[in-house]
Amino acid sequence: MCPQNRGKITRQLMDKMDKALHFPGLANAWTMPIKNRIDMLATGIKTPVGIKVSGPDLNVLQSLSLQIAEAMKTLPETLSAYGDRAVGGYFLDFNINREAAARYGLTTGDVQDVIQSAIGGMNITETVEGLKRYPVNLRYPRDLRDNLEALRRVLIPTPTGSQIPLTAVADINFKRGTDVIKTEDARPNAWIYVDIKTSDIGGYVELAKKTLAERVTLPAGYTVAWSGQFEYMERAAERLRIVVPITLLLIFILLYAAFRNLTEPTIVMLAIPFSLIGGIWFVYWLGFNLSITVYVGLIALAGTAAETGVMVLSFIDIEIDKLREQKQAPLTGDEIRAATEAATALRVRPVAITSLANIVGLIPIMWATGAGADVTQCLAAPALGGMVSVLILSLLVFPVIYSLVLQFQEKRKQVVVDVVH
Repeated sequence: MCPQNRGKITRQLMDKMDKALHFPGLANAWTMPIKNRIDMLATGIKTPVGIKVSGPDLNVLQSLSLQIAEAMKTLPETLSAYGDRAVGGYFLDFNINREAAARYGLTTGDVQDVIQSAIGGMNITETVEGLKRYPVNLRYPRDLRDNLEALRRVLIPTPTGSQIPLTAVADINFKRGTDVIKTEDARPNAWIYVDIKTSDIGGYVELAKKTLAERVTLPAGYTVAWSGQFEYMERAAERLRIVVPITLLLIFILLYAAFRNLTEPTIVMLAIPFSLIGGIWFVYWLGFNLSITVYVGLIALAGTAAETGVMVLSFIDIEIDKLREQKQAPLTGDEIRAATEAATALRVRPVAITSLANIVGLIPIMWATGAGADVTQCLAAPALGGMVSVLILSLLVFPVIYSLVLQFQEKRKQVVVDVVH
């Protein structure tokens, strides 16, 4: 199945599941279970894109998370967006009146014991059943603690033998607060989970940043950080900025070690951008987004292109050296051109076999539909498209460029010889 159809079917399934499973106040996020777990362990974000808002005040953080979630929902590629309720928990507070408790001969601990045992529940023993152990928890039945009025009528025994209601020594009320305080870098956080319809996470985040800057104003002291899979992409991009130049430099050094001059390694390096043209066009035609896997495929293609270029130029050098030994005189432009054409003609079969072998080996990967096919196809697509352009380059472009360079060098040598004489 081609990537365009696969992505279209995936979005259709997400839309159907989103309509079938809809609960007011909740947001759906569709992902693979194992992938979801790995993402949570790595970044704490369970969706492809996550936004972390940091600041000192939890109430402000909750307000900002709701505003950002609403702003993300305005983007067409957003499937769902949910912001953390930093102070969204409801708590039942028992404020003990110490003076009132003292008038009945009670301590704070006496009142707290009743609250724990009668309402919260207290483990008083455990039962052993074979190898299993189960705690025995004691507390009032539900009908004596299922509402605020019932809780206020919970009886507390006093030292005099009488029983008083809990409301006589404590104020009971509901209070909103935070159920979990998330922190990073010693600052409280509120997270926004964003599920998207597209696989182009980098493009989505760029558009989301502009939307966030237009629709949400951050107070002083509050910052926004982008996380989730986008965080992986940023880390990988930083490494690629180092790996790609080093790879190209190593290729050039190896070429210089093989040819012992700068001319031929420079010509061979021209194969790299030309081969990337075919790889990039093929990736574009398939509808793949530029990802780390695609970049790795392009790096592998660069090495293959350089190898093919070395094979062609080496054989041209052999033919030129034979011609010089036979003539024992400076070569003319026509002779160099003829030798280049002859050497290239002899290299057609090896170059074609090398390229076609790579192409035939990569075609089954592009037809794969099983688990992991998305990753392997992104890796194989640049090499598959690039080998076509490498084949054309090696047989049509390289010989022409190298022939012109050799003619220029030969004329320059002739000029130097004439000047000396």
